[in-house]
Amino acid sequence: MNVRPWNLSARDNWNMYLFIGVLLLSGAVFGVLLVSALTLDQQQELADELKTYWTTFASPSQMDAGAAFWDRFLLYAKWLGLIWLLGLSVIGLPFVLALDFLKGVLLGFAVGLIVREMAWKGVAVSLAAVAPQNAIVLPALMIASVSGTRFAYYIVRERLFRRKGRLLPPFLAHTSVALTMLGMMVLAALYEAYVSPYLLERLAPHAAAALAAVLKRV
Repeated sequence: MNVRPWNLSARDNWNMYLFIGVLLLSGAVFGVLLVSALTLDQQQELADELKTYWTTFASPSQMDAGAAFWDRFLLYAKWLGLIWLLGLSVIGLPFVLALDFLKGVLLGFAVGLIVREMAWKGVAVSLAAVAPQNAIVLPALMIASVSGTRFAYYIVRERLFRRKGRLLPPFLAHTSVALTMLGMMVLAALYEAYVSPYLLERLAPHAAAALAAVLKRV
């Protein structure tokens, strides 16, 4: 097995990427369906929280962008670190796939809730606040998950059954992939902290007004 980190191309591992992509998509669909299952009380509570959240974007100059960056980056780093660690453990591989599904659920629920509460304005908000960073985060998590899958497969095949093979090269390859993906997470966190607030500044008043109208109906 070639353990070079650049050997994670979609052409060589299309079946793994397809499987993980289906997991993410299934999770997103499930998350959207969860929004429809909310009770009226839950809808009102979440609408209140969304209104407060969007109101804060009306004055992005008052936000602490540095703190927001570290908050998002640490969240992404923990998620990525967990995938890296579960891949090393081999037996944790099913949990890696569960994390991918959960990521899809969270993304689908967030987008579904925003669109449900704000209709067409929610689409614009989702494009500005959710889509750009996830265009970085999702591929990074997929690549890290494929790396963890390949490492676990190598350990089972070469170390457990064949009783041969070196452990250090695949370990370094898996770790280097995780560190590279961590660099991508930096870009996602930078967007969320420094770019997204100013895009949402133009949408925040309209979003808050739309949510206020929703609150009057629930």
